[in-house]
Amino acid sequence: MRSWFMAVLVYALAMDAITLTRQLVDIESITGDEAAVGNYLYGELCRIGYQTRRMAVEENRFNVYATSPEQPHPAVVFSTHMDTVPPFIPSSEDATRIFGRGSCDAKGIIAAQIAAAERLRRDGIYVGLLFVVGEERDSLGAEVANEYAANQRPQSCKYLINGEPTENRIALASKGTLRVEVTASGRMAHSAYPELGESAIDKLLDALTRLRAMPLPSDPDVGPCTLNIGLIEGGRAPNVIPDYAHADLLYRLVGPSQDLRRQILATAGDSVKIEFPLELPFLRFRTVDGLPTMIAAFTTDVPKLTNWGEPLLIGPGSIHVAHTEGEFIEKKQLAEAIDLYCAIAKKL
Repeated sequence: MRSWFMAVLVYALAMDAITLTRQLVDIESITGDEAAVGNYLYGELCRIGYQTRRMAVEENRFNVYATSPEQPHPAVVFSTHMDTVPPFIPSSEDATRIFGRGSCDAKGIIAAQIAAAERLRRDGIYVGLLFVVGEERDSLGAEVANEYAANQRPQSCKYLINGEPTENRIALASKGTLRVEVTASGRMAHSAYPELGESAIDKLLDALTRLRAMPLPSDPDVGPCTLNIGLIEGGRAPNVIPDYAHADLLYRLVGPSQDLRRQILATAGDSVKIEFPLELPFLRFRTVDGLPTMIAAFTTDVPKLTNWGEPLLIGPGSIHVAHTEGEFIEKKQLAEAIDLYCAIAKKL
């Protein structure tokens, strides 16, 4: 009789995770505008009996942190982010998949973590739930959560199980991020007399050409450091010699950044200004025996959550469809993630 009841309970939690995923996807929460989804999660977690608090970040932005009344200082916390990249895409589903912005990155993960926490609670195991803002841009929510952990609560949390789309494989490591801003200045002139001006765009293009040709480090287990030139802007009009040009670059790190920074500065040259506005370090993670593994080529909030215990990284969904117009999560993976989160928490 008990096995039949547990089977029904597991099925109900999986179905609830599907419903909750769609409800969350249908709440627009592009980075900077997470209040509506945060309020929804706050209300739902209060409704099912969690001690839930809004953790202020800035203006109307806040993280959501929830614990069970039976254990206000849990040793294990499940965490992921509430924000998404643009544009907003409402939810839909077919027999096997849930579609929409955030379905795998990371609203399906939120649903799986809540369902897992509920199943664990019925077994007398109490975990925390931490859902943060700003992961897709600057990890500001994670920074605030880290300050909260340092100042507002006992250091009881031993393990942070962070959720990102890893196809339910546990990550051995994640690449870091180094953002680079390249700015060139020039002098405006009539384009019929280029000798009277100084083209900022020419300077920028020359620097970017050198940076693209620059050899990058590689790790035998993790793979190569990579470069993406994500944004280029500059100039005034086709018939004006441009006095300004700017590019935003992003390197995916496979180790410390000091040597790479020096190499970028030397290669770019003195004709441009180089700034490094953001770095998230390369990390290796704790693993769990018996689970398939992967290397995350992307960066997560984990480097900003150092006060929340030893990190693990695992979640349903594929990073290959995250940030695309066809983003989706497999319903089967969503259900499997609930089992995995429960099993990992029990083992820890």
